Amino acid sequence: MTTTTNSTHQALRPAKRLIGWYLALSTATLVAVVLLRHDASVVNDAVWTRTVIVAASAMLTYLFAARAARGSRGAFRRLRIVTAVMTVAIAVITVLPGVFPVWLRVEQFVCGLLLLAVLIVVNGRDVRALFRNS
Repeated sequence: MTTTTNSTHQALRPAKRLIGWYLALSTATLVAVVLLRHDASVVNDAVWTRTVIVAASAMLTYLFAARAARGSRGAFRRLRIVTAVMTVAIAVITVLPGVFPVWLRVEQFVCGLLLLAVLIVVNGRDVRALFRNS
């Protein structure tokens, strides 16, 4: 590993941990949806769609973070974009009345907090400077 790669790896370690929690929570939620699929009061079509999208985006986000930690500028740019878009989408989900059950809105709120923390890390001056100078 080069010095720059060591620096990016260390700088993005907190973001990778947060994204790991986001991925774990999203995956656990998808598993719960599969297990509860026969209970229409808990799982509807909107829940299926949302949980699949969130789990897939969590996996992509983790991959972007891993590549960014190895020094990829493109992956870093994608990481910043995806986390911003998903944070906004999650914020909307948590406030929409009636579309999603309360349990999913609570789960999405937690995911949103995790992604907000990632946004703070990846948009920090020091982290951005590592990719500007690489």
